[in-house]
Amino acid sequence: MLHLSQQSQTVAVTVLLFSFVLFFFRPDSRMASQPTKEPQSIYDFTVKDAKGNDVDLSTYKGKVLLIVNVASKCGMTNSNYIELNQLYEKYKDQGLEILAFPCNQFGEEEPGSNDQITEFVCTRFKSEFPIFDKIEVNGENAAPVYKFLKLGKWGFFRDDIQWNFAKFLVDKNGLIVDRYYPTTSPLSLELDIKKLLGVKE
Repeated sequence: MLHLSQQSQTVAVTVLLFSFVLFFFRPDSRMASQPTKEPQSIYDFTVKDAKGNDVDLSTYKGKVLLIVNVASKCGMTNSNYIELNQLYEKYKDQGLEILAFPCNQFGEEEPGSNDQITEFVCTRFKSEFPIFDKIEVNGENAAPVYKFLKLGKWGFFRDDIQWNFAKFLVDKNGLIVDRYYPTTSPLSLELDIKKLLGVKE
């Protein structure tokens, strides 16, 4: 009986050791159990441009970013693109970058393909700031970068995007400074942009 008991103990120890080895040396074990690193800034994201190429947003480090969800057939399209162009032309050499993300979630006012959107923007408005891949900004399928933008550092930032041309201002450290309603004129943000750029009168 004593012999059988020792044998049983040996088997039990062997099984435990085997389980231990499997757990710690299986490729998807410890790595998978580690928590995913939470993004700390806009620079932790990679997005697609209008051609489908990856763009690491860390390439914009040190710049002030104005991020806008755009649409081609909205009643606010003309005024927003015209004023965004004016801001970009005036401050691009001083560190302003405008990132435009087409979105068709509001009244289906951005129905075209990426190529059609880019052609429309470049032909009609002669915009020089980058146009990215068409995305969703609300709901389960919202682009990760927009989920991060909506978190912000104040509670009301968690609200969904209300319509086309909502605007986020991001500082040189990749942190969200402010959020503006779709009806807010781009030119009305000039003072806030100048402050972040360090531009003096």
